[in-house]
Amino acid sequence: MTTAVAPSAPLTAADRCDRCGAQAYLRVELQTGGELLFCAHHAREHGEKLKEIAANVVDETHKLSGTSAIATDES
Repeated sequence: MTTAVAPSAPLTAADRCDRCGAQAYLRVELQTGGELLFCAHHAREHGEKLKEIAANVVDETHKLSGTSAIATDES
């Protein structure tokens, strides 16, 4: 049996940070299921831990300043 996973919908102004309620720019889909939403500030603050528990990360912080909140290993 194969399970298809639908791609995440883009974040909107209605999506709010789970820590502070600001507009969310990062969606973390967890390995255990479910998701967490973060503003750019909290995404940067918790970035390393989020990488450890994430199955997928949708980072739309580029909408703010052209940079991502969670740095990738790519140069």
